[in-house]
Amino acid sequence: MEWETVIGLEIHAQLATKSKIFSGASTAYGAEPNTQACAIDLGLPGVLPVLNRDVVRMAAMFGLAIDAEVAHRSVFARKNYFYPDLPKSYQISQYELPVVAKGRLSIDLDDGSSKVIGITRAHLEEDAGKSLHEDFHGQSGIDLNRAGTPLLEIVSEPDLRSAKEAVAYMKKLHQMVVYLGICDGNMQEGSFRCDANVSVRPKGESKLGTRAEIKNLNSFRFVERAIEFEIERQIDLIESGGKVVQETRLYDPDKGETRSMRSKEEANDYRYFPDPDLLPLILDEAFIHAARADLPELPETKKRRFMEAYGLSAYDASVLTTSRALADYYEATVAALGAEPKLCANWVMGDFSAFLNKDNQDIANSPVNAGQLAGLLRRIQDRTISGKIAKEVFEAMWAGEGEADAIIEKRGLRQITDTSAIEKVIDEVIAANPEQLAQYRAGKDKLFGFFVGQVMKLSKGKANPQQVNDLLVEKLKG
Repeated sequence: MEWETVIGLEIHAQLATKSKIFSGASTAYGAEPNTQACAIDLGLPGVLPVLNRDVVRMAAMFGLAIDAEVAHRSVFARKNYFYPDLPKSYQISQYELPVVAKGRLSIDLDDGSSKVIGITRAHLEEDAGKSLHEDFHGQSGIDLNRAGTPLLEIVSEPDLRSAKEAVAYMKKLHQMVVYLGICDGNMQEGSFRCDANVSVRPKGESKLGTRAEIKNLNSFRFVERAIEFEIERQIDLIESGGKVVQETRLYDPDKGETRSMRSKEEANDYRYFPDPDLLPLILDEAFIHAARADLPELPETKKRRFMEAYGLSAYDASVLTTSRALADYYEATVAALGAEPKLCANWVMGDFSAFLNKDNQDIANSPVNAGQLAGLLRRIQDRTISGKIAKEVFEAMWAGEGEADAIIEKRGLRQITDTSAIEKVIDEVIAANPEQLAQYRAGKDKLFGFFVGQVMKLSKGKANPQQVNDLLVEKLKG
């Protein structure tokens, strides 16, 4: 039997506010346990939540970015469950009336096509605390620093049909929230994490199969592996005569498998009801208009503009707009150089990005700014140095040795462009290699590269490569 996979993702994006959703406590990462949980976060008697306006602004920005409906009226509810890291024994969330609904996001597939994924809703809620199970000698510790941290839970339609599609959607959503500046996207710190709802059904069947929910996946690799394992598990279970049960499962990355955690709760298990301490959230047109004004140029729009304005290929434009910071750096380099957008693209995508990755460095902390990179490219442009020598200069710039011009002068790297000087080097190389010369003239054209290499070696890489090529063609003809 052929099987079809049906996947929906629930993604939790931590909103990039300095304080929590209903209190003034800090959201900074890495503080000592229980030092950032105030009376409101702890749910102490007599305290009342006060909604953080910036949280609402960020939610509205997200809704506008995915062509969704931003609700003029939404309601906060209490989601009741009992767990040690939930101090109030309920979580403030949104249920029947979320702030964002009916959005969509287009993803690119491996075959070059695109697919639109529906987004059912995006609602605001507070995060719970964290249970710590290590170093407590058979007991668990509770850290309530995260309690009350603002989350935007983004729920997709069950439109995804493979683990790869799920990862493509998750990456696109990750790019979107970081571009908007509403989430830092740090998956290791829990700022962007995912629950995956996975089911299978016979090919051609319209009825959905029983789904299992895989909780708290915090890397793209884990999402792909967990879904692939779960698909195989469900198919094997059904084909062997068993039944898939609706449950919550956890992914064990060490074993590469999912395991049962608990039976899956239904909405009525949580006994949702409107939070009596919070009025309905009312957004007027002025608020939504202001949120729209805060929207940056979005990735797809920026990609199209890069192709049109700079004459870049779809691939180059896509890479350069992967992040807002990289796109800004590229545009600043082009502006500083005043020309050669393709040359700038090659260097920003190539050596610059490679050095950032090697040093695990953020663009904001790059030792080579856009103006300095443009200064180096200007010397390639005016043929002061070759592209190969430029790599040496860039490495020295990255190490903090100064501007390109200073390094070129200090190391004596100025390119040889004097024709007579290059001819002299070529004559020496030809005289030293009579056997290879005879073979070349006998028709062994591949030896041309040998002669180029010898000339560059003898000139210590300083001879202008184009001039070397042009002069060698004439000299080797005899």
